[in-house]
Amino acid sequence: MSLIYCAVDTPDLKRAKELAQMMARAGCGVKLGLEFFAHHGGAGVAAIRDSVPDVSLFLDLKFHDIPNTVAGALRGVARLGVSYVNVHASGGRSMMEAARESLNDEAVKSGVYPPKLLAVTVLTSLDDDALRDVGQSVPAADQVLRLAGLTRSCGLAGVVCSAAEISVLRGALGPDFVLMVPGIRPAGSTVGDQKRVMTPEEAIRLGATHLVIGRPITGSPDPEATARDILLSLNHSAV
Repeated sequence: MSLIYCAVDTPDLKRAKELAQMMARAGCGVKLGLEFFAHHGGAGVAAIRDSVPDVSLFLDLKFHDIPNTVAGALRGVARLGVSYVNVHASGGRSMMEAARESLNDEAVKSGVYPPKLLAVTVLTSLDDDALRDVGQSVPAADQVLRLAGLTRSCGLAGVVCSAAEISVLRGALGPDFVLMVPGIRPAGSTVGDQKRVMTPEEAIRLGATHLVIGRPITGSPDPEATARDILLSLNHSAV
């Protein structure tokens, strides 16, 4: 698995392939999200896979529906050859358990390694004020911990969480629980629409398993070099 997943959310399939190839050369994975999937679907994921067979893919679709619908959707995902896929933890226990079972069952039938299933706790674009607006508990960290605990009890591999919750979740849920952390901004980058952000070095030091980094890489003049530089900074900080 890759330490960094580059967020490649574009309707331009040619550009997505180019970025995926650059990330593979840099030693990074690729996150494909809703914008990419809405334009290209499973065929687009397959095209990325064919273009860079060895790259690790995180399919970030955040499924959230009744258990039977989510289970059916994940049967299709199981055959795509991705490393990670996710659902919303707020969909509840029955939905998460149905998702896990269908993903694993279909992978076995198809003779492929099952993707690891993650759950989104609280979107990194939401802060305490935004949570109050939709009637959820605050502070955000409490809601994240509650949903992450539910996720683990449902047998999922880990969660997508903000950098602000890494320490709490790592301490509460142990060393093997996957923490996929978006909202990562290298020093000097703009924050954009993320509310809870951190630098890559800080996030890894606190216990993140994987980092999701988008615009600081994809918007740079040389995405491959930028990705390499970030990985190098992480290696240096670990020494």
